[in-house]
Amino acid sequence: MFPIRDHNPSRRPAYVTYCIMALNIAVFLAMLPSYSNNQALYDIYAQWALVPARVSSGDGSYTFITSMFMHAGFMHLAGNMLFLWIFGDNLEDEMGHGKYLGFYLFCGVAAGVAQFMTGTTSRVPMVGASGAIAGVMGAYLLLYPKAKIDILLIFIIFFKVFTVPAWVMLGIWAVLQLFGGISATEAGGVAYMAHLGGFVAGIIVVYPRWLALGGRAYW
Repeated sequence: MFPIRDHNPSRRPAYVTYCIMALNIAVFLAMLPSYSNNQALYDIYAQWALVPARVSSGDGSYTFITSMFMHAGFMHLAGNMLFLWIFGDNLEDEMGHGKYLGFYLFCGVAAGVAQFMTGTTSRVPMVGASGAIAGVMGAYLLLYPKAKIDILLIFIIFFKVFTVPAWVMLGIWAVLQLFGGISATEAGGVAYMAHLGGFVAGIIVVYPRWLALGGRAYW
């Protein structure tokens, strides 16, 4: 189930969202030669990815930031940028450019902390923007639950586009992350707790803004 677009136009260009996407793509392109060289990739991860055991030893706290601009491959990058493209512009429009940037980085760090707390001695590196983007999705769910989302449903050879309210699409996504987090193993390759941590952080941070806008009446 992939979101294609939302029916929730923004009033202003989402410059920060565009810059975040550009930075993620630039980092991916810079890392591209290393994907065919395991040692080179390991060296990059050792320096810039979030490795809980390293942080526990008192080193690499900056990787809570750097890791959120790195990706493990093209599909990892493409999926994250698709979600950011769809949901980020409305948050930036509502918050303003500066506050949105701070919000995005905070959610990314909160996601990293949530994953770190689940295994402080783990040596598995964590990379990806999905924790920060989960924060964007959480805030979007609170502010725009009735916004219409076009999703592409793929089931074996069946392809169809459906339009559903945001609360349906984002609610299903959150439930899947919760179940994934309960059953996840370190070898699973998906940082479910980072997703959940970012998602909850996004809701908490935007909650006062939602109240100021009128709460349920704003919907």
